This record gives sequence, structure tokens and C-alpha cells, in this order.
Amino acid sequence: MMSEIIFAGSGGQGVLTCGLIISNIAASEGMNVTWVPSYGSAMRGGTANCTVKYSSDNYIYNPSPECPNMLLAMNQPSFVKFLPMVAPGGTVLIGDTVEIPDNARTDVTYVKVNCTEIAVGLNNPKGANIVMTGAIIKLMEDFKHDAAIQSMNNMFEKKGKGKFNAANMAAFDAGYNAV
Repeated sequence: MMSEIIFAGSGGQGVLTCGLIISNIAASEGMNVTWVPSYGSAMRGGTANCTVKYSSDNYIYNPSPECPNMLLAMNQPSFVKFLPMVAPGGTVLIGDTVEIPDNARTDVTYVKVNCTEIAVGLNNPKGANIVMTGAIIKLMEDFKHDAAIQSMNNMFEKKGKGKFNAANMAAFDAGYNAV
């Protein structure tokens, strides 16, 4: 079975990194995976989103967003833009600044995580995206917790950012336990 996730927010919120982490976890599990980023001309503060697809038994013929079974919306414009694409029965994970309107779809599950508040409480204000990564891993149930952490740490070590592994693990666990 194929899983498809759209990660969306403003530039600087780390949604592209969040998608990259998930795609690295899938790749480390030997899955077929794609990660397709899209961002506005102004990286920080502009719009940013990416689509990740992974499957253990199928080829991925179209890496573009089609019918995601999960949406991560870190801001209201992303929520409004991408909610119509989510498959019926899918999950919509929203950050603390997103409000669900009264007339929102009723055929999806909404999960709100106060990621900014959690990250600030961990003294890691830039870690809201890692909080949400942990929440996604728990909600999707496709990967084991410890394998996901190890893959995330390996990815950051390759980028020369392994010094943040302890803070990232705390943020990941907080998100994992928040859902």
C-alpha cells in the first residue's frame, strides 16, 4: 500500500525538513520513496510545501500530490489550500495557529498539536517541525519509533547538524506522545 503525505506551511517553519525526515525514514526501511518540494520565491515567510510518497511493495509512478492520506498544515492558508485534496478517511494534522472552521469536512480526522508551545517548553523554539514529525510517525503507524529516531539522527549527522540530536529526540518524543 502507498502512503502519501503533504507537508505545508510558511517558509521557515521546517515543513520541507519534516518531509525530508519522513522520506529518509522510509528509505532507511528499504521502501520506494519520493520527496517533491515546492516553495514560493521568498523562502522564509513565503509558502512552502512538499509531498512525500512511500511504499514497500509498489513503484511510485507519479511523485506529485494526488490523494494524500495525511496532511500536515502548519498555518491557516496551507490548511485551506490542501484540505480538499485529502482522501476521505484521511488525517489532517494541524499546528497550534490553525483553526478548523465550523463548515470543515467531516470525512477526515483532525488532530491538533500545540507544536510551538511544546517546542518552546523544550527550550527548542525551532523544533516545532520535529514535534510534528513525531506526531506523524505515531499517527501513520508505518514505522517503529526507535528506527525513526535513528534515521532522523543519521540524516542530521550527514548534514553536519548531529549536535542537535538530543534536542531533536526530545521534540520528536514530545510530538509522538502528544497524539
